[in-house]
Amino acid sequence: QVQLVESGGGLVQAGGSLRLSCAASGRTRSHYTMGWFRQAPGKEREFVAAISQIGARVGYADSVKGRFTISSDNAKNTVYLQMNSLKPEDTAVYYCALASFGLPMTVGGYDYWGQGTQVTVSS
Repeated sequence: QVQLVESGGGLVQAGGSLRLSCAASGRTRSHYTMGWFRQAPGKEREFVAAISQIGARVGYADSVKGRFTISSDNAKNTVYLQMNSLKPEDTAVYYCALASFGLPMTVGGYDYWGQGTQVTVSS
């Protein structure tokens, strides 16, 4: 089993920044991809960003390109999401997820999920 624990959410004003962290533990494979998704009230869970451990390939949703940056510390099995220039529409519960291969951008491509951390951006 794999456990994912997110941290770093909170309340921030529009234009501000937050950094989310996700630590993976348990039976992680030597190669995997970690991603971030978000879900706003009444909406489906949507892809935000992903990073592969091998080659450090990254992918972003169009809505966050240029504002969010995903990075990882493989030695710590931790992935980060730096969120800048936050907008009220970024308000959501943010989930960390782990995939066994590839750089999936859909919910179905991930095998393990964290519990989520709330991000609220006030206008």
